[in-house]
Amino acid sequence: MSGAPVRTLLLWCPDWPVLAAEIVDGVPATDPVAVLHANRVVACSERARAEGVRRGLRRREAQGRCPQLTVVEYDPGRDARAFEPVVAAVEEVAAGVEVVRPGACALAARGPSRYLGGEEAAAERIVEHVAQSCAVESQVGVADGVFAAGLAARDGRIVPPGGTPEFLAALPVEALGRPALADLLRRLGVRTLGGFAALPAGDVLARFGFDGALVHRLAAGQDHRPLAVRQPPADLTVTADYDEPIDRVDAAAFAARTLAEQLHERLAAYGLACTRLGIEAVTAHGQELHRVWRHDGLLTAAAIADRVRWQLDGWLSGSTGRGGARPTRPTAGIIRLRLVPDGVLAQAGLQPGLWGETGEERERAHRALSRVQGILGPEAVVTAVLGGGRSPADQTRLVPWGDERLPARPGPPALSDEPATAGAAGTDRAAGRGGGGTPPWPGRLPPPAPAVVLPSPLAATVHDAAGEPVVVSARLAVSAAPARLTVGTARPAEIVGWAGPWPVDERWWAPAEARRRARFQVCLADGAALLLAVEAGQWLVEAIYD
Repeated sequence: MSGAPVRTLLLWCPDWPVLAAEIVDGVPATDPVAVLHANRVVACSERARAEGVRRGLRRREAQGRCPQLTVVEYDPGRDARAFEPVVAAVEEVAAGVEVVRPGACALAARGPSRYLGGEEAAAERIVEHVAQSCAVESQVGVADGVFAAGLAARDGRIVPPGGTPEFLAALPVEALGRPALADLLRRLGVRTLGGFAALPAGDVLARFGFDGALVHRLAAGQDHRPLAVRQPPADLTVTADYDEPIDRVDAAAFAARTLAEQLHERLAAYGLACTRLGIEAVTAHGQELHRVWRHDGLLTAAAIADRVRWQLDGWLSGSTGRGGARPTRPTAGIIRLRLVPDGVLAQAGLQPGLWGETGEERERAHRALSRVQGILGPEAVVTAVLGGGRSPADQTRLVPWGDERLPARPGPPALSDEPATAGAAGTDRAAGRGGGGTPPWPGRLPPPAPAVVLPSPLAATVHDAAGEPVVVSARLAVSAAPARLTVGTARPAEIVGWAGPWPVDERWWAPAEARRRARFQVCLADGAALLLAVEAGQWLVEAIYD
């Protein structure tokens, strides 16, 4: 459901854990060296490979093949620290670098290729600069998507635009980096990424689960997430210079409020909040003053201004302590004031509500909504509460404002993080046996949750490639793969991917209330994704995915 993969340039440093051990610990990478984790080799030097050492070997077997082998314990922190200068060197040539893992970093190829004269010229320039700056050998691959660019970097290859699926098709399934899945695919007769990509997406999801569906997209040349570039840190510090030195408390208070508002606006622009504030001042005689204020909550603009004012008041006038001691007053007025947000955090969990900052405004909103209820009735203002259930409509309960927010059904929401297996027997009957090991609400849908749940399902028809209606038998056998969907009187739409069925057999013990249906997730050619249900032979559209 995502767009075309981004044209990606990926720099890869071969045997990076070995090079990191040389950079940090001084272990010569030209000697036979092996890096071990959990008693198995995870990386080895070129001389060690010449002696027969390979990744995955146990320590004893690796030392048996190469008696002079130097063993180094795996340390991801050491690898990351040693790789930072390489990333910085790449950023000196091209901006926006994402660290994939220690030893590999990626960036969008469009920018560097445009101002360096093409993708090949950009790759050569970056490799040369890294070698000169860090004395590290590296290789660059360019392809559509991070996964394909990483494989292309192994050969220092530039895959032409649009040629990524063809490039991946000939590679073995071991290139996916999932040894267990690769072994299973080989036993099933699938040996190449092209053969794996040719399998129907719905069958892959039903047989191999969510992770299998993700790597199936990778095998077809479609990254499951876009490139998230590494942005340089923002400069959040605010500074003010004054032509006339500030030596009065009232003038300092005015300057503090103006500077505090600037800092608060800059933090809010990045979605950040300040919890620790550094206040720095420079006097006309060059004296430097510094103090750090800490706050348990979030520092608002008014709170920042108050602390700056208090600190300037203490510096300019001082306060008498016990015994009559006073702090030394500056010998001249302040000509520079600087506020440094020493402690910041993302404000996502403490974002202001619809009516501004949290606190008094929340009470004002509560009074306003309660007044609406008094005029129009309790059901005029409701909020949604998630609970247990198998379908998106079953999980939501609308609770009047002010009432206790309890779910209508016990148990976790149906759209939890636990993956559901397509075709699993999700029934009330199954929930009644098996003891405590049975998960709650069997037959629930796997994530993600749909964006829109229709209040009344829409009638639809589903046909296969031959134009015959698709039916689901009592044993959950689908007559044919769904190929076209028609909703109401609209034109038929082509189905390019589907998963299911997820069966539900509810209240089977009460014939008047019994309900038996099966759900399917389908993806249409225009990019839309729908949740379908078939009940008593009738297809329905229940929800729409974003």
